[in-house]
Amino acid sequence: MISRESFAGWYRNRFVGVAVILLAVSAGTVVLVNTAGSEARPADLHGQIVTRMRTTLEQADPEQHNHGGHGVQQVATGDEARPAVICGVHVYGYEPAEATTYADVHTVYGFHLCGVAEQKRTWDWAVKLAGPVIMDLSTEPPGIQVVEATEDVIFIDRLRQMFPEKYAELAQREALGESEMADLRRRYDAAAGF
Repeated sequence: MISRESFAGWYRNRFVGVAVILLAVSAGTVVLVNTAGSEARPADLHGQIVTRMRTTLEQADPEQHNHGGHGVQQVATGDEARPAVICGVHVYGYEPAEATTYADVHTVYGFHLCGVAEQKRTWDWAVKLAGPVIMDLSTEPPGIQVVEATEDVIFIDRLRQMFPEKYAELAQREALGESEMADLRRRYDAAAGF
C-alpha cells in the first residue's frame, strides 16, 4: 500500500520534473527569439529586394520578361488600359552577398511567376511568364534578364552559364513558396475582377 508521505514525495518530484522541462523550453525560446532578432536586418534587406523585384516586374512591359514566344494579347482599342501584370517572386540570392543595405546590392538572382490579369480571365487561362530571372539593380530602371534556351544551348546549360553555381542549384529545385503563391493568386484574382 502507498503511504501518504511517499505519495506526496512522488507528486512533488513530478512537479519538479515539469518545472525543469518548462524552464528548458523557456530558455530555448529566449535563445531562438534573440537569434531571430539578430537577423532582422538581413530579413529587412531580403524584404526590400523582394518588393523591388516584384514591383519592377509588374511595371515592366511583359516583353521584357517574356518566355518562349508567349505573347500578351494586345488591347483592341487605345481607350482600354493594358492589363495588369501580377507577379510572385522568390529571391535565391544577391551580389555582393555580403551587402547589408539595399543600396549595396547590384544583382539579384531569383525566380518569377507572373500572370497577365485580363478582366474575367481566370488564373488557369491567363498568359503566364515564369522562370529564373536576373535583375540588375545598378541601372534605373533595373535591368531584367530571363534565362532562356537558345538554338545551341539547352535551358539547364544556359541557367548554369548565367547564374553563379550556388544560385543555379537553387533554381533547379525551388520556385515560389506556398505563401507567395497564395498571395500571387489573391492579387491576380483581384486584378482580373474576381
